[in-house]
Amino acid sequence: MCLTRFAQNVPPPAAAAGKAGKLAVFSIAMACAGTAVAAQEPLYTVLNPTGNPPPIERRAMAPRPASLKGKTVYLVDETFDGGDKFLQQMQAWMAVHMPDTKTIFRAKKGAYAADDPDLWKEIKSNEGLMIMAIGH
Repeated sequence: MCLTRFAQNVPPPAAAAGKAGKLAVFSIAMACAGTAVAAQEPLYTVLNPTGNPPPIERRAMAPRPASLKGKTVYLVDETFDGGDKFLQQMQAWMAVHMPDTKTIFRAKKGAYAADDPDLWKEIKSNEGLMIMAIGH
């Protein structure tokens, strides 16, 4: 289709440029062949398999204590790279600067989103506060 329209407007190649003329016509034919096939390809509609996430329930932050004096603070590592080192440094700092505050270092089981009911139960039973190191 495309080649026919083009060939009607092109004068025949000269004898000296016979091969070059054939090459030009061949190149145009190849370019037009791809366009004709592309126009006939079917159109596919694809749906996103992830679906719609549920609405997020917003919650207020926990109330802040007036003081940490006499409190137990759990330093919970979420096992992200370097979080344990940061919390251990925080624990050492608190031992020097806040000696009336008890600190307990714990590593949470599983990934960030995974629940660790035993750890939460321990913190609640000791009426502890929590600082959690979350990466990024």
